[in-house]
Amino acid sequence: MEIKMDLVSEERINSMGSMEKIRFVLEGVKSGNIVVLEGGLTSEEQMNLIELTMAEVNENFPGIEMSGYPSKKGFLNMRRKARLTVIGPAKIMRTMKKEKDLISAVISAF
Repeated sequence: MEIKMDLVSEERINSMGSMEKIRFVLEGVKSGNIVVLEGGLTSEEQMNLIELTMAEVNENFPGIEMSGYPSKKGFLNMRRKARLTVIGPAKIMRTMKKEKDLISAVISAF
């Protein structure tokens, strides 16, 4: 079984509206792809992605695994969107481990 990984530039993600980003990610993951977003999603977009995913879970689509790094504090010490987000199908992403500057994923194609 092949595993496809989509590495999506921040420029492409920023050109999409919020719901368009969520649909783009969800469709990629439902197709069995691992989606890596440079620039990531906002907290609200992550929450909406989880809500939409939960509504679509069935025997063929068990859900998603997601991990990311928040951005560094910006203006007025407020956090912006994540710097990097990794999202993949729960059935192949067995383990996700996040350290200070590393996200590790164990991927099983069986």
